[in-house]
Amino acid sequence: MSYGLQSMFFLALLIAFAACNAPPVPLDDVVIEKTFVPDECVRAVKPGDFVRYHYHGTFPDNKKFDSSYDRGSTYNVYVGKKQLIEGMDKGLVGACVNERRLIKIPPQMAYGKEGYGDVIPPDSILHFDVLMVDIWNPEDKIQIQTYYKPENCSRTVQVSDFVRYHYNGTLLDGTLFDSSHTRLHTYDTYVGIGWLIAGMDQGLLGMCVGEKRVITVPPFLGYGENGDGSDIPGQASLVFDVVLLDFHNPKDSIAVENQVVPESCPRKSKSGDFMRYHYNGTLLDGTLFDSSYSRNRTYDTYIGKGYVIAGMDEGLLGVCIGERRRIIIPPHLAYGEEGTGTKIPGSAVLVFDVHIIDFHNPSDSVEIKTLFKPDDCKVQSKKGDFVKYHYNASLMDGTFIDSTHSYGKTYNVVLGSGQVVLGMEMGLEDMCVGEKRTLVIPPHLGYGERGVEGEVPGSAVLVFDIEMVDMEEGLPEGYMFIWNSEVSDDLFTEMDKNKDGHVDSTEFSDYIHRQVSTGKGRLAPGYDAYRIIDNMFSNQDRNGDGKITAEEFKLKDQETKEHDEL
Repeated sequence: MSYGLQSMFFLALLIAFAACNAPPVPLDDVVIEKTFVPDECVRAVKPGDFVRYHYHGTFPDNKKFDSSYDRGSTYNVYVGKKQLIEGMDKGLVGACVNERRLIKIPPQMAYGKEGYGDVIPPDSILHFDVLMVDIWNPEDKIQIQTYYKPENCSRTVQVSDFVRYHYNGTLLDGTLFDSSHTRLHTYDTYVGIGWLIAGMDQGLLGMCVGEKRVITVPPFLGYGENGDGSDIPGQASLVFDVVLLDFHNPKDSIAVENQVVPESCPRKSKSGDFMRYHYNGTLLDGTLFDSSYSRNRTYDTYIGKGYVIAGMDEGLLGVCIGERRRIIIPPHLAYGEEGTGTKIPGSAVLVFDVHIIDFHNPSDSVEIKTLFKPDDCKVQSKKGDFVKYHYNASLMDGTFIDSTHSYGKTYNVVLGSGQVVLGMEMGLEDMCVGEKRTLVIPPHLGYGERGVEGEVPGSAVLVFDIEMVDMEEGLPEGYMFIWNSEVSDDLFTEMDKNKDGHVDSTEFSDYIHRQVSTGKGRLAPGYDAYRIIDNMFSNQDRNGDGKITAEEFKLKDQETKEHDEL
């Protein structure tokens, strides 16, 4: 029993040894075993195609006779044009890019009875483990697959346009050879004038800003037989995954899109005006690079004088206060090839969404519009008058600033005394009680470049709706006190109530107040009476000893020009 088992085991080993060393079974035709098939077959080989593939060539016993991997380059050849052995011509047909297949070729479809020198013996069956890398045809054109296109596409790339785009460049098998993303910088170039490979010159035409497309370029429209000498092999198809960020033409001028235009536009901006406006600045793809809103402050500048980029200088002309417009500026009218070095790339098209807050001209005066004027308007305000008025104050865009109605009392000033801004002084003159006006005051007659912190922005045009409530006639210029009746010939003696030969401040003050209360004299309205009288006393007390002597005392018409009162 033991002997029988040993005999059977020996027989099994003998059979196995014979099988392993048996000659290969003859093949009648090519045998194809697909060892890897990609999920997506980008392209399959047809007769007449040019292919690039890697291979290991072995005999059925796995002995290697050749390998493209050992040479470090693909095997490049036409299929179906008898440039390959018959079995290979047949075995490559139908292979997809990135497909791997084992092609078994009988000798009659390989090197036959003659073999190939010392490398391949006669009547050899050959096995080729093939990885298909690239496929193209001399009849190919560029292939374009658009996988995103913006809804709004008012303009497309044309020949001679200058474009800025990002791309990933791969070979047909997916091998990355270059990417603008890794350099964090767009590729910037003219299109259609030979600055690019022919395939890209064609493939970028017709694109919209924001569009994304895959451009597949055959080698004769790419880098041809020699490749680029480094990352792109000869005869390689190229795949560019492109997103277009912006483009322009050197002949472009600015483009203006009006978004909101006020119904009433009494005045449009012109060269030399000073303007306050808000803006959002973006690149053509929507990337924000700056905003006045983020600083909570308008951008203030002269227009038409080169204080801003040329495109903005032009785009801000002819606007109305309150208008909103989009200004699209090509780089040659903006920051040019260099950009700003930070947020604005070189050769970038800029988009400004602007809102005009106000503008004025340095030559502007106060604009006065009378809303209501009483029929009886004989008595009109003038310099020196004490006036009482109500006002509502706002900016040109309607932003509220202040109102006397909020305080429940009038604002009271002496005209010509510098108690209000110069523009208000001008606007209050020649008014009668009950009259209503709108005043538009430019900043050089208002609060100037600095404004009023927290209330009035710098360089702001102001709008005042005013109503004259009351007025008191002022004194002649240069007078703070006048007599309403004949002046006593013995004025000093009347003041010197205690008859001690001099007038002290109390005697002086009591006397003036008495004249005012009895109607014989009048103080300038709108000022503190005690301060006026103190000033009058100081003017008479010429030696500053706190009392007035008869020798010091003089009336107004007796004074020199350097002195004032009585």
